[in-house]
Amino acid sequence: MKIAVLGIGLMGYPMARRLCQAGHSVSVWNRTLEKAARLAPFGATVHARADDAVRSASTVICLLENGAVVGDVLFSQGVAATLAADSLVIDMSSIQPREARDHAARLSEMGVAHLDAPVSGGTLGAEQGTLAIMVGGKSAEYDRAQTVFQVFGRATHVGPHGAGQLAKLANQMIVGITIGAVAEALLLCEKGGASMAKVKEAITGGFADSRILQVHGQRMVDRDFAPRGRMSVQLKDLRNALATAEEIGFDAPVTRLFEKLYGDGVEHGLTDLDHSGLFVELASRNGML
Repeated sequence: MKIAVLGIGLMGYPMARRLCQAGHSVSVWNRTLEKAARLAPFGATVHARADDAVRSASTVICLLENGAVVGDVLFSQGVAATLAADSLVIDMSSIQPREARDHAARLSEMGVAHLDAPVSGGTLGAEQGTLAIMVGGKSAEYDRAQTVFQVFGRATHVGPHGAGQLAKLANQMIVGITIGAVAEALLLCEKGGASMAKVKEAITGGFADSRILQVHGQRMVDRDFAPRGRMSVQLKDLRNALATAEEIGFDAPVTRLFEKLYGDGVEHGLTDLDHSGLFVELASRNGML
């Protein structure tokens, strides 16, 4: 397949590399050209302009920062206008559901199909091809995209346009809130004189066990907050969840609390830490740094 990947960041790089390794013809673009150039040794064609990257592609994958950036790249930088009719745009960015629906409608008017297909699993899942992919859009386009999705992990069609983004918001609510629960619990144990590492070991296998405890909890034990999913991105996702909740008249008090906690962490200079770095914000509040 001829595939263009727009956005070569923490997730875009390993995902585009996997497409190259699977034998597809891959064109890549990134605002910072050097990031895209890293894929040239794997056979990707690197472009300085987004519209040039998609010129011969039948499938375009977006892995961009937010909905405004996706809209700008698609409709202001000439990508949508360059695409041939019956092309497929798979937006794997994490944006608001209403933005996904808007992009789908505008692309449809141009004869271009659209799926919103955000992912969960982090950079490790992207590297290993084990991502969970939440897909919104028409069934025919979902079936058409299976060759691409199989390179990345396990896809589930959850509903019409925007539904994939709703599922991703649910995922990010659970992730962000659970990170906070793990951090607060482990810090309580350390403050009281218990070993965080041994407490994590002790509760493994019980009802409190989770992938968050195992992966992010270990990062907390190791004080390893190198970014895989940044605090700033987690905050963006929680704010998108709250904006969507307001649109549909849903009260989300737990998410609102954690939006404030992550927001405080970002204000205190933790922007570029891994989202498990909420541990640092909570530790600071308790004089434990």
